[in-house]
Amino acid sequence: MVNFFSVYKSLLHGAVKLVGMTTQEVEIEPGTILNFWLPTQTTNNKPAVVFLHGFGFNGILTWQFQVLAFAKTYSVYVPDFLFFGGSITDRPERTVEFQSECMGKALRKLGVERCTLVGLSYGGTVALKMAEMYPDLVESVVVTCSVMALTDSVSNAALHRVGFSSWVDYLLPETAERVKTLLDVASYSFPRLPEFIYKEILEKMFNHERKGSELLKALVISDRQFTIPRYQHRAQHELLNTPLSSALLIALPSSKVYILWGENDFIFDMETAWNLKEQVGQNATLKAIEKAGHLVNLERPCLYNRELKRILAYAQQS
Repeated sequence: MVNFFSVYKSLLHGAVKLVGMTTQEVEIEPGTILNFWLPTQTTNNKPAVVFLHGFGFNGILTWQFQVLAFAKTYSVYVPDFLFFGGSITDRPERTVEFQSECMGKALRKLGVERCTLVGLSYGGTVALKMAEMYPDLVESVVVTCSVMALTDSVSNAALHRVGFSSWVDYLLPETAERVKTLLDVASYSFPRLPEFIYKEILEKMFNHERKGSELLKALVISDRQFTIPRYQHRAQHELLNTPLSSALLIALPSSKVYILWGENDFIFDMETAWNLKEQVGQNATLKAIEKAGHLVNLERPCLYNRELKRILAYAQQS
């Protein structure tokens, strides 16, 4: 039987190459390597946009619709986090800080001087940490369905909503049926797929159980450990005068953090979105993409891309 998932991935890689992308391994230090999709020609004046994936699929699968839509206009970089895709390390660190440090060093090695980070879920948490650690590198951040830090209280509330006792049980499925459950919970209305595709996803994408468990363990921190950082970005500019789409959740605080959310996100709900809005700035506005869950960029890519295009254009003008 033809492996559907492998065929789809090959077709996707071919399409991404057609829009001017290629792959490159970046060695941070001996034993630590990050895999990137990046522009074939990096010597141009296009603004750099870095897409950071969530916990599950690798970078190019997570952001496939955005890469195909933005690669002609922007210098698009799509890395795989450590232990996803082709990224590896022999160091013992598993924290968000370590992921952020490696990502910052890799972008520097690639010659990126200033960039906008677009992060989904786990990638959003890393993006916000990178903005704190590398204010000279990170010009702005677009956060989708994420949190500034996964504290015990935030984690327990989210796990209660999804009906799992731990993130390992939910995010590292051991059966095809659990893969289906993962996708159903993470989406507003995920299409029903044949069972063999769930099995292929399980075999190809969830083969990092031990390392994934270590990442998830390091991701959750106590409430006492968390403090809201002070971002060192350029001064706040006025909001766009034209009205935003009613299908967008966006925040524009002084730290230049923009937030997009799925209105029906079951993992990080709208209360979580409001809490993040309060953390990143008092002048933020808040709207949500309707009929979309945690995987909003995959569920409603046309709407997501339209609003992201608006945000990126505004961020470059500010």
